[in-house]
Amino acid sequence: MTGTVNATGATAQVPPINRQVAEKLREMADLISQQGGNPFRVGAYRRAARTVETLTEDLRERVAEGGPQALESLPGIGRGIATAIDEILRTGRWSQLERLRGTLDPVKLFQTVPGIGPELARRIHDQLHIDTLEALELAAHDGRLEQVEGIGPRRAAVIRGLLAEMLGRVRGSRPREAGEGPDVGLLLEVDREYREKAEAGLLPKIAPRRFNPEGEAWLPVLHTRRNGWHFTAMYSNTARAHELGRTRDWVVIYFYDDHQVEGQHTVVTETRGPLAGRRVVRGREAECMAWYARQAGRLPEREESER
Repeated sequence: MTGTVNATGATAQVPPINRQVAEKLREMADLISQQGGNPFRVGAYRRAARTVETLTEDLRERVAEGGPQALESLPGIGRGIATAIDEILRTGRWSQLERLRGTLDPVKLFQTVPGIGPELARRIHDQLHIDTLEALELAAHDGRLEQVEGIGPRRAAVIRGLLAEMLGRVRGSRPREAGEGPDVGLLLEVDREYREKAEAGLLPKIAPRRFNPEGEAWLPVLHTRRNGWHFTAMYSNTARAHELGRTRDWVVIYFYDDHQVEGQHTVVTETRGPLAGRRVVRGREAECMAWYARQAGRLPEREESER
C-alpha cells in the first residue's frame, strides 16, 4: 500500500484498489484532454482521482455498506463518477474509458449478464446500437429490448432484475428515461459538426480493437459542449455497420450532464419513408419529423409545443 499522512501525523495506508481506480480516473482525464474535450470534464475526473488516491478506507467496503450512492458523499464525486467507480470495482473494467481507448467490446460486456450468450449479445448490440449496461437497462425498461429476436416480455423482465442488481440500483432509483436528454435538434447539430470535422480531418483518431486487424487509427472522436450538455461522438464500429457499409454514416452520440451521467443515441441517414435521405435520431423519428417541419417553416414552434 501507499502511505498518506492522517490528521494525527501518522502514516495511513491507501488500499491498492483505490489507487487502481484513481489511475483509471486520471487516464480518462488525460484521454479527454488529448482528444480536445471540455476542461470541465477533465477537471472533474482529476479531482475525483485525487480524492480516491488519498482515501484510506477501501472503496469496496464503502460500497458494500452503502451501495454506489455512498461514494457520492466523497469530495468531487458525483452520481456519474460514482457509477463509474462502482463499475470498476465490480468488473475491473470501465466502459467509457475502454471506448475512448478503442478497446471496448460491447458483445463481451453484455455476456456478463446471466442468460445472455454470444449470439444474443451480438443481436442486442447490432439492433439497438448500444454498448453499455446502463443503456441495456434503459432498453429493457422502455420496450426496445423486447423487439430483439429471442427476447420477450418475460425474459426482458428477468434481464431488468439482473441489471438492477448488477448496477446497484436501490429502491426508488431508475435508469435515465428516454426523454431525459438533449432534444433531437441538438443531437442533429452535434452529428453535423462531427461529420463535417471528421471529413475535413480536424478530429483526433483512435485505433479501435474490433474489426481493425491492421490497428489503424481511423475512428475520429469529437468532444463538444452545447446547451449545458457534454457530448462525445464517433462513427459506429459495430459488426452491422461494417456489414452494411455504414461505418461512415452511423454516428453514435454519447451525452453527459454535469454529474457525468451518460446516455446515448445513434444518428443515421434514413433510407425509407418521408424522412428518406435525412439524418434522424434512431428511435426518435417522430420528433425528427417535427423538427424538420419547423426548420422548413411548416410547423411553428408554438403549435408544435401545444401538440
